[in-house]
Amino acid sequence: MNYLAHVALAGDNPEYQVGGLLGDFVRGPLIGQYSPAIEAGITAHRKLDAHVDQQPEIQAFLQRFSSPMRRYAGIVADVYYDHLLACEWHRYYQQSLDSFCQDFYSNLGQYSDNLPPGALVFLQRAPQIGWLQSYAHAEHLPMILQRIGERLRRPVALQDALPVINQHKTAIALEFHQLYPRLQRFVQNSLSGIELH
Repeated sequence: MNYLAHVALAGDNPEYQVGGLLGDFVRGPLIGQYSPAIEAGITAHRKLDAHVDQQPEIQAFLQRFSSPMRRYAGIVADVYYDHLLACEWHRYYQQSLDSFCQDFYSNLGQYSDNLPPGALVFLQRAPQIGWLQSYAHAEHLPMILQRIGERLRRPVALQDALPVINQHKTAIALEFHQLYPRLQRFVQNSLSGIELH
């Protein structure tokens, strides 16, 4: 899952949502540098990443790619799943996608003094360019994937995965919509099982 899904899956609690994003930027043990609820969101993010990797839908996604792209197909899945979520947002949430994103940007801004550098860059750019909302637009996917691929240790043209996705997009969308409700339950169970001190 990528940024949008992690934030959305965290539920209605703004601090859980912030933690859902920070899970991509915070490494190592959590030692009280954030509020208990934010750290719970980070922990749930980490549990979700490990859980998603084991799901049959992800395995089916990966198997559609040959080497060497298969090695990076999990990154592509994260981005494409955010696209599918953004396109079908109304299937899962009553609040509009744009309203949800604007609320999240505002909530995240309340923690600007304590964000790691990558999350601070996100905060500075996301509201201006509609970062999370942009996943709804298929024409943005090549650039999103290209930019991610350029940041890898060995740059990879991740956008080259899109023809394979387009070839299987109906099946991939069906698999995503089978998977997402399970992930909603998984994250809520994870969050309810984390004791806040």
